[in-house]
Amino acid sequence: MKALHIITGLGVGGAEQQLRLLLRHLPLDCDVVTLTNPGTVAAGLAADGVPVMDLGMAGNRDLGALPRLVRVIRSGGYQLVHTHLYRACLYGRIAARLAGVRAVVATEHSLGDSQMEGRPLNAGVRALYLAGERLGRTTVAVSPTVAERLKRWGVPGPRIEVVPNGIDVARFRFDAARRHDTRRRLGLPDDAYVIGAVGRLAPGKRFGALIRALAQLPDDHWLLLVGGGPEEDKLRRTARAAGVADRVLFTGERPCVPDGTPGPDLPSLTCAMDVLASPSSEEAFGLAIVEALASGLPVLYASCPALEDLPPSAAPAARRVTGGPDAYARAVTEVRRQGPAPRTAPEAARHYCITRSAARLMDVYAAAISRPPSPSPQEARTS
Repeated sequence: MKALHIITGLGVGGAEQQLRLLLRHLPLDCDVVTLTNPGTVAAGLAADGVPVMDLGMAGNRDLGALPRLVRVIRSGGYQLVHTHLYRACLYGRIAARLAGVRAVVATEHSLGDSQMEGRPLNAGVRALYLAGERLGRTTVAVSPTVAERLKRWGVPGPRIEVVPNGIDVARFRFDAARRHDTRRRLGLPDDAYVIGAVGRLAPGKRFGALIRALAQLPDDHWLLLVGGGPEEDKLRRTARAAGVADRVLFTGERPCVPDGTPGPDLPSLTCAMDVLASPSSEEAFGLAIVEALASGLPVLYASCPALEDLPPSAAPAARRVTGGPDAYARAVTEVRRQGPAPRTAPEAARHYCITRSAARLMDVYAAAISRPPSPSPQEARTS
């Protein structure tokens, strides 16, 4: 089977990183098309040997991208098209149909109750989504929580399959030497108690609450913010106003160390942390939390469907925190009071092993390929 993955962009993000990880474990011949922004993950895919094409789409309404995408699909001889993220799902499903490919799978990575990919939901977004969804075979939800949201939106239950995000558990395994080296390279004091946060610096992540919580904690507490995004300048101002700018480290999308040279990767950064905090109140999965668990970290979170879909015993060091800065300051204090625990991965992290997710996705592909073709909307109207 030859498959084409179509994604809106390939900058650093959860969906983009998940695609790269999946392609390392899918036993298929796969190509990738990015509609725009061939960023860091595109370079990583190319380094992995995966062909990546940038469609050069100018914006959401660049309709000229559609015939270009149709030509790519027709010329590639693909038996299956898999789309990721809203814009790619819409254009990719239409293009696949026009190109004659009926086995079309789409993954819904980031549907929340009130937002999708950080943007507010409205009736127009929902209507366009559902119109495009009918052109595919299967919509993959990254958690049962997302599956329920899709059903409430109007996607028929039989068209939804749950394939959770996966992680490379071994890659996040804690290493004391790596912890020491990473903290030294970042310039962290030896006695620093490091609160970590991972994700796009956008309003929905509520990282400002962690900065204000830091202001309530002793001076040996630090905040390590891993990621980039439109809120970085605002968060820096928040840190200055709270008097903690000297204790907040921003790594950016591509971490670097104080001298400007490339910095440690995400597993090394989680090794350097003492606790991970995720105050985002609306998540589709909670990938950063599961990765932190794989590093043996205690986690404090407001929303994590990946854990909410498992029994509490699967992640005993995870605690749900409701509220703002005061609540997170108290929760961090309590975790520190309990003292360090062995940095071993709990059952929840092993449950979301990437090899299991890849195997489940292959089952979805097999069903999409073997299913009798459904009529196109035009065929349905004339029959």
